[in-house]
Amino acid sequence: MEHLALHISNGILNTPVWVGFMAVAAIALVICVQRGRRDLDDRLAPMAGLVAAFIFAVQMLNFPVLPGVSGHLLGGTLAALLVGPWLGAVCVSIVLIVQALVFADGGVTALGLNITNMALLGTAAGYLLIAALLRILPRTLTGLAVTSFVASVVSVVVAALGFVVQYALGGTTDVSLGGVAAAMVGVHLAIGVGEGLITAATVVTVARVRPDLVYALRRAPLAPAGQPGSITSVSAGGAA
Repeated sequence: MEHLALHISNGILNTPVWVGFMAVAAIALVICVQRGRRDLDDRLAPMAGLVAAFIFAVQMLNFPVLPGVSGHLLGGTLAALLVGPWLGAVCVSIVLIVQALVFADGGVTALGLNITNMALLGTAAGYLLIAALLRILPRTLTGLAVTSFVASVVSVVVAALGFVVQYALGGTTDVSLGGVAAAMVGVHLAIGVGEGLITAATVVTVARVRPDLVYALRRAPLAPAGQPGSITSVSAGGAA
């Protein structure tokens, strides 16, 4: 069961599958870099560096969730909230590449698989949910915290399901697909809750001091205090 952590090692999936996803990841990253350049400005450039460093640090901290199964935070939703989906995917990808090449955390042949799951699927799922929830929930720090938490949980589970699909296409171990799915979803649902709390606390802290540094608030800024949707006008939500 030790191979069921989200960082995929060499040999877990057969050659056609990892080669195919290596190509998918490479093409997707080229697109992300091109689109990310359009968003890059004096605010996002240093923030992207800080986000990548933070994600690198938290991903290096593996913790046990079940006997024989370890997990770590992913950071895709945090990156999407602070620097947007395109640069966010690039930041997470850079972290995964450094971890694989320098620290042997995740297989080199599995880089395309890990990037697809954690950097592409996780970040995309998180940002799509962020965009939807910010339209529905009150534009307050509380609404932002709830958005960050929910999007983080969902993005982690989606990333885990990405591995389940990959395993169904070319898994090489004798663990059943049902066993893989149950372990991956259960483990990463717990990880998602922890990641959601950390993401919400981090983003709310930044938004409280410098809301202009939160990419997700560019099109949906927080309502000023005292106006509809503000903190003071939704005391029940604030209490929650």
